[in-house]
Amino acid sequence: MTHIPRTTATATPAPPFGRALCAMVTPFTEAGALDLDGAALLADRLVRGGCDGLVLSGTTGESPTTTDAEKSALVRAVREAVGSRVSILAGVGTADTRHTVELAQEAEKAGADGLLAVTPYYSRPPQDAVEAHFREVADATGLPLVLYDIPGRTGTRIEPDTLIRLAGHPRIVAVKDCAYDLLGTQKVLARAELAYYTGCDEYVLALRAIGGAGYVSTVANAAPGAFRAILDAFDSGDTAEAARRQRQVIPLVESMMSAGLPGAVTAKALLGRLGLPAGPVRAPLRSAGPEVADGLLAVYEELVAC
Repeated sequence: MTHIPRTTATATPAPPFGRALCAMVTPFTEAGALDLDGAALLADRLVRGGCDGLVLSGTTGESPTTTDAEKSALVRAVREAVGSRVSILAGVGTADTRHTVELAQEAEKAGADGLLAVTPYYSRPPQDAVEAHFREVADATGLPLVLYDIPGRTGTRIEPDTLIRLAGHPRIVAVKDCAYDLLGTQKVLARAELAYYTGCDEYVLALRAIGGAGYVSTVANAAPGAFRAILDAFDSGDTAEAARRQRQVIPLVESMMSAGLPGAVTAKALLGRLGLPAGPVRAPLRSAGPEVADGLLAVYEELVAC
C-alpha cells in the first residue's frame, strides 16, 4: 500500500462558497436556445430563497449539450443578475484535459468565483492520470477548484488517497461528493482540509453531521428554502429539527432523483409547473410528460404545505 503523509485537520474548514448551493438548471427557450433572461430570473429567485452559491453548467445544467460560448454567456448573465450576493461556480469538466483548461480560463474571464471539474469520462484514466488532470486544471487559473466525484456517470472514481494528495494543491479546495461512499468520505475528511459538499440530496444532514461543508442540490432548484432549513436547524444545535426537515424533503428527493429520469429532466418539469424559467431539455434527453410533471407538482405542494 502506498504511504500517504497525514494532513492535520484540527477543525472543519470554513465553507469556501457558503453552505447551501444549488446545481442550477440551464433554462432554454421552447425553440431550444439559451434563455439568458430566464437564467437571470431563476438565479435571483434561488438567491432570495436562501442559496449561498449557484453551480452553473454542471450535470443538472446539461453541460454536455451546451457550447463553450453558451457556458461563458451563462456565467456573465447570472453574475449580472446576482452581483456579489452569492458565489458562482462554473462547471468546466470534459473528457479532454486541454478543453477543460480552456473552459476554466474562459470561466475566469466571465466572472466565476470558482470552478467545478468532473473526472474525465469515457476514457477511464488511471488514478495517476486523474491526479495529473486535476493538477493541470488547477494550475490553469487563479480560481479555486472543486473536484466533482461522480463515478456513476464518469466511470472513474477519484479515490480517497488521490483526493488526499490533491488536497495539497493550494487551489484545490473542495469536493462535490456523489460517490456514495461514506467511509471513503470520512477518510478524506479526517486527513485533508477539503470542504465536502454532498451532491446527493438525501445526504445533506448526514454529511454535515460528520464535518461536511454543505450541499450542491438539484432539488433546491424548486425548493431552496427547504434544504437551507436543514442546515440552519443543525447548525443552531437543534438536531431533532434538522432530522425532521431532512425526512420532510425525502418524498420530493425520491420523486426527482430516483424515479428513473435524470435530475435535469425532473427539475425542469417541476419548474415549468411552477411557472418558473426552465424550458425543455436538449437531446438526447427528453422532456418529462404531463403526468410526470403533475406528479412532481403534487409532491412539491405537500412539502410546502408542511
